[in-house]
Amino acid sequence: MQQEEPPVTTTTSLPESLKSTLPGHFYTDADIFTLEQEKLFEQMWFCAVRAADLDKPGAFRTVQIGRENVIVSRSRSGEIRAFLNVCSHRGAQLCTAESGEVKRAFQCPYHAWTYDLDGKLVAAPNLTKMPDIDRVRYGLQGVAVREWLGYVWLSLAQEPPSFDATVIQDVRDRLGDVESIERYGMADLSLGRRITYDVRANWKLIVENFMECYHCATIHPELTEVLPEFADGYAAQYYVGHGAEFGENIAGFTVDGSAGHDVIPSIAAEQDRRYYAITVRPQVFINLVPDHVIIHRMFPLAADHTVVECDWLYVPQVVDRGTDLDRSVELFHRVNQQDFDACERCQPAMNSRRYRDGGVLVPSEHHIGAFHDWLRAEISR
Repeated sequence: MQQEEPPVTTTTSLPESLKSTLPGHFYTDADIFTLEQEKLFEQMWFCAVRAADLDKPGAFRTVQIGRENVIVSRSRSGEIRAFLNVCSHRGAQLCTAESGEVKRAFQCPYHAWTYDLDGKLVAAPNLTKMPDIDRVRYGLQGVAVREWLGYVWLSLAQEPPSFDATVIQDVRDRLGDVESIERYGMADLSLGRRITYDVRANWKLIVENFMECYHCATIHPELTEVLPEFADGYAAQYYVGHGAEFGENIAGFTVDGSAGHDVIPSIAAEQDRRYYAITVRPQVFINLVPDHVIIHRMFPLAADHTVVECDWLYVPQVVDRGTDLDRSVELFHRVNQQDFDACERCQPAMNSRRYRDGGVLVPSEHHIGAFHDWLRAEISR
């Protein structure tokens, strides 16, 4: 006798303690991912690179933002510029490397059209015989740039949204003010370690994972040892202004709870021995502890593929003197691996008939529903 399939959970049959997630196809459908590229990544402010990576004129990095590849570089005057990585002539990609340095200009490897560090067309074969060409109009297409917290934020929108009402407001909503994050002096910190993770999962699964701690006791033994309140399953990072307190016998935010490194001197007394987590939509996580800051930048590449670049930042003297950072870095590196493994375990099931109408959120995860509501509204615009 054929066994009956269990009924699919629907939003109309949920008890009060549960809320519905997004349907499974939101995590697998290429058309929805294209909408997210168009409506989110190519419209909002996108945290692209650390400004200190562009340490001299001509230094550049290329990043994928939605469907566009973008060159981010420093001009001869020291300002940061960003351009679509497309030659105005026949559309060849100018820079194929992820990072590098040019001396004075970007030159297309196809027909040698050449652009200065401000994006102006300065040379091309037989260009003097074409005096009617406007060298600015046929220069590189610029992208809006903002620097904040030591990072370069880009918007590909023709009319970028208010930076204050989007990026800064997400921080304000989490911490209650902006001064609390500015006390960490992130622009003056030094990069101690950078790890890039290739995650075979939808970017929203990663965001949802970061937003809740219902899973913490199950998969994060090291983290819950340092932050005991996380073992209770409630996302303390989503109580406005609250920072999870270190355990009584914990000396620092390290994999074994041993002492960390030099405390960031400008933080407030109430920020000591506390961990704060912030989600800045659509693709940034900021983690604040007394002696370092951890920044995650997500680069969604496909419906089931996301690259995450994670930076560990310390006061300059810690990095300059060659301090062993392994115990400090290892704690969140393990957390990352544990989280990304969990997301990759979820991704295949997003195509299952059991997840056709989605899953459910327990009370400690209900705030994820606000993220889902925001996403639906944005891609429906």
